[in-house]
Amino acid sequence: MKSFRCAVLAPDDPSAATADVVAALRQCENAHICSCDEPPPSEEQVDAIVLVARMATLDQTLRRIVDIRARCPAVAVLAAIEGASADTLDALLGAGAFDFISIPFVADELAARLHRVIGAPSGPPRPAMSDSAHPTIRGLVYCSDRMGQVASKLRTIAACDANLLILGATGTGKEVCALAAHYLSNRASQPWIAVNCGAIPADLVENELFGHVKGAYTTALTARSGLVRDAEGGTLFLDDVDCLPLAAQSKLLRFLQEREYRPVGSNTVQHADVRIIAASNCDLHAMALRGSFRQDLYFRLNVLRLSLPPLRERREDIALLARHFARHYACEFKRSVSDLTPAALQLLATHDWPGNVRELKHVIERAVLMSSGPALMACDLEIESEQPETPLDGSFRNAKSRVVRNFERSYLEQMLSASSGNVTQAAKAAKKDRRAFFELMRKYAIEPKQFRGVPQ
Repeated sequence: MKSFRCAVLAPDDPSAATADVVAALRQCENAHICSCDEPPPSEEQVDAIVLVARMATLDQTLRRIVDIRARCPAVAVLAAIEGASADTLDALLGAGAFDFISIPFVADELAARLHRVIGAPSGPPRPAMSDSAHPTIRGLVYCSDRMGQVASKLRTIAACDANLLILGATGTGKEVCALAAHYLSNRASQPWIAVNCGAIPADLVENELFGHVKGAYTTALTARSGLVRDAEGGTLFLDDVDCLPLAAQSKLLRFLQEREYRPVGSNTVQHADVRIIAASNCDLHAMALRGSFRQDLYFRLNVLRLSLPPLRERREDIALLARHFARHYACEFKRSVSDLTPAALQLLATHDWPGNVRELKHVIERAVLMSSGPALMACDLEIESEQPETPLDGSFRNAKSRVVRNFERSYLEQMLSASSGNVTQAAKAAKKDRRAFFELMRKYAIEPKQFRGVPQ
C-alpha cells in the first residue's frame, strides 16, 4: 500500500495513550506522522487523523469529529478511545468517524485499521448530510431524501424548547430522533431520561413520574424522587405515550400546563424545568376524537411534531443501515464480518420490513452471530416470510418455530381481546410479568389499540 500522512490529535491529553498511538504509527512503515497541534490539519496536509480521547469526554470527542469531518470531508478519522464500550461505536460512526479502536490496543491492529480506512477511496458509506442538517445527530444513519428532511427538521426542532411529539410505526427510530433532539439542544449536558409508558403498570404511573414521599403508602419506607425530578434541566422522553391510562394523562396534562407537580403523599408543590418529548406509533388525533386519548393532552404534546417514514419508503437507506449494523455487531461480538455480499443486499432490498429499522437490526445481529465469513451472504439472513408457509415446509426446527410463533401471536391477541386492549389486565390473566408480556407484543408488532373499544 502507498504511504499516507497521519496526524495524532489528543485534546484531552491522555499522555500515555497518545504515546502508545505515536509509537504504533512509527512501527507502520507506510505512515508519516504530521503535526498534532489543533486546529486539525487540512486535507492537503494529511490523509488520516487518529483522535485520542476518553469515554468521560465522549460528547466533546463527537463534536470534534463532526468539526474535523466538516472541515476535511476527505480525511479518514479513526478514534482511539480509553474505556470504550459496545455502544460507543454507534455514536462515533454517527458523528462521522470511519472506525475506532479501544485503548489499550495492539500496534498491528491500529496499523491494520488505518490501512483499511485509507485504502478505501472514500471510506465507508457515510450518512448524507445536507447543509441544513446538523451532523451530530447520533445514530441517525441515512442517505435518502426522506430522512434528510427529517434530519434537517430536527435541527430546527432542537433549537426550540417546546414539547415535541414524534409519530411513526414501530421500529422507525423514534427514540433515536428524540435522543438527537436532546443532544442538539441547549439541554445536551443535562440528563436524558427515557421511559416506556406501556411498560408501567397503570396504578404506578403517577409514582413513577412524580415520585413519592416516605410513608405515602404502606411499603413506602423511603422517599423516591421520580423521573421528572431525575430529568431536571434535561429531557424526559415518554415512549408509547398512548398507553397511559386516562387518569395518568390528566396528571401529565397538569404538569405540562403548569410545570409543577406533587409527589404522591406530599402536600408540597414542586416545580421542574424539563422538556417533554413524547412518541407514539398510533394515530393520536384519531384516538383523541374517539375519546381514548385526552384531546387537551394531545394538543399540549403536539406543539412540535415529527413524522418518521417506514423503512419501505426509504429503501435507499437499507444497504447503508445494514452495513452500519454489521460493523456494530462485528465489533460487539468480535466477529470478522465487514460487509455484505451483493446477493445479501438484494435480498434485503426486496423485503417490505414491517418491523422497519428494528427488524433490519435484529436480522443483521442474528446474521453476524451465525456467520463465520468476512461478508454476510444471502443464506445468512433469516428474514420472516411475508407469505404463509405450508405446514410441511422446511425442517422440523423451522416447523416447530412456526407453530410456536403462531401460538404466541394467537394467545396474545386472545388475551388482549378479552381485556379490551388493557395490557396490564391481559398480562395478569396470562400470569405473566407485564414487561415480558409487553416485549412479546413488540416482537409480533401487536398494538393494544387494535383491541380497544370505543369509550361509552
